[in-house]
Order: sequence, then C-alpha cells, then structure tokens
Amino acid sequence: MITYIFRRLFAAVVLLFIVSAVTFSIFFVMPKLVGGTPETLATRYVGRAATAETVKITAEKLGFYDPVVVQYGNWVKGVVAGADFDYGAGVERCPAPCLGYSFRTKQPVWPELLDRAPVTMSLAAGAATLWLIGGVAVGTLSALRRGTFFDRTAMGIALAGVSLPIFFTGLISLSFFSYSLGWAAPGGAYTPFLENPGEWAYNLLLPWITLAFLFSAQYARQTRAGMLDTMNEDFIRTARAKGLPERTVVVKHGLRGALTPILTIFGLDVGLLLGGAVLTESAFSLQGLGKYAIEGITNYDLPKVMGVTMLAAFFVVVASLIVDLLYAVVDPRVRTK
Repeated sequence: MITYIFRRLFAAVVLLFIVSAVTFSIFFVMPKLVGGTPETLATRYVGRAATAETVKITAEKLGFYDPVVVQYGNWVKGVVAGADFDYGAGVERCPAPCLGYSFRTKQPVWPELLDRAPVTMSLAAGAATLWLIGGVAVGTLSALRRGTFFDRTAMGIALAGVSLPIFFTGLISLSFFSYSLGWAAPGGAYTPFLENPGEWAYNLLLPWITLAFLFSAQYARQTRAGMLDTMNEDFIRTARAKGLPERTVVVKHGLRGALTPILTIFGLDVGLLLGGAVLTESAFSLQGLGKYAIEGITNYDLPKVMGVTMLAAFFVVVASLIVDLLYAVVDPRVRTK
C-alpha cells in the first residue's frame, strides 16, 4: 500500500509539471506564434501610454527576451522559491509560491487567489454534500422502484436538471426565491464561516441548491443505472438466498458496488469546482475563483488566468489522487496494478 501511494504521488507531481509546461506554453509561446512580441507582453505591465523605450526596458527586466526554456525555468523558480520583479521604480519581492503580478491591480496573484478561494471552497463543499446525498438516494430508490410513478417522476426531473443550464436556473431561483418571496439571500452576499456560520449557510443556500440540482440529476441517473446492473448480479441472489435482510442486501452489497463509478465522477467534479464554479459564481455574483478567472480573461490579464488554471489543475490532480487511494482501500486488487 505504501508503494502504491508513493507511486501515485510521483505521478501526480509529474502531471502537475506537465500541466504547468503546457499552460506556460499557451500563454507565453502561442502569442509569439501569432506575431506577438516581448514588447506586446511588456505593455501589459507599463500601460499603453508608456514610451517605446520604457516598454523595451521593462521587457528586458522581466526576461521577455530570454529563450522560452529560460523563462519557464524562472517561472518555476518563482513558484518554488519566489521571484524579484523590477519595474524600474524599485525591485519588488514576490514570495513563493509566486504566480506573477496582475496586469491591472499590480498585486501578486497568489494572495488574490487565497482571498477568493474560501468562497469557491464553501460553494463546492455545500453543493457537493447536497448533490451526493440527494442524487445517490433518489437514484437508489428509483432503481428499487423501477417503472413506478416515483421512478418516472424522479428521472424526468433529473433529465430537466441535466438539460437546464446553470445560469438559467440560477437567475430563475434568484428572481423567485430571493427577490419575490424573500426566502433566500440576494446574490453577491457572502459571510466567512468563522465569522457567522448561520449567516454563511443562509447566504450560500440558494447557490448550493441550484448547483446541486444540476449535479444531483446526473448522480441520480448514474446511481439508478448502476443499481439496476448490480441488483441483477449473482452475488445479490446468493445474499438473498442466505436469508440476509433486504436492507443489508441493498446497502452493503448492492449500493457498494454501484458507488464505484460514482466515486470517480465525484472526485473529478469536486476538483473542477474547486478550480472555480464559473457560471454559478457569475449568476450569483460571488467573488470566487471562477469570477476571478472571468475578470482575468475579460481584461486579458494573463497572470490571473494562469494562476487560476494552475490552481484548478492542482485541485483536479489532488482529487484524482484521493480517488485512486480510495479505490485501493475499497478494492485491494487495485494496489497491484
């Protein structure tokens, strides 16, 4: 088991390295292929009103004339050990992990990401809890009551949940439950958990439900299909022949087998959401990582976009690693692969 864990950790580090190289190439190599110059990138730091000489000096100080390999090495060094940025007025120290400075705010990207991360993590944690419990429960009941009115109704609602885009359900929820009935907090409200847990949950309840509705629909359909397959297996008939209670047969034997694919998609979904629930945060005006990424893309703020991309990749890799380790716990045969 220890060997398996170290092997997966090594693979995760290599994958992050590859993602960083690809991401760096997209933002710093691709522009050169379409005619971009070091001066074009330096203009983002000094503004379009700067003189050509100022732009050139800035490009030299930031290393934009260096070979791509050298630039990438300096970027990795900044992430690991920090970096110094010389804008002409003075040298600014960017402590590790340094993901650069925003073109617009002139602030380090990493502290801004840390400031937005609690909002996204709160949104992802609450919604994931709701959709996992709700989706698995509805899917299990639908499989056990196949063909009944409950099954058809639940799967119809699930189909609607998968089909409707989050910005549509989000805006409809805000209009009805918040502005018309006053049952939920308006968009844009967020209170840190440690400051007031009750108000934290109240402000995020509607985004949780809206986001969970989208994902729980998928989980309900997946769980139903898995349960229908599992409940027809030979070991289920054997368990019933031994006289085990139906509840034990369903929960301990049937549901456990059906949850294997659920574990995979749950880890990936949570990992992606931790990188920023873009549409949900935009619909509810939450200042999380997704909204931060949209601001970076809109303003062509490359350090912001690259910072969110790397953080999202980190969450996905970590989530995949956790799923792999959980597989090894659930199924010992995985450890030998």
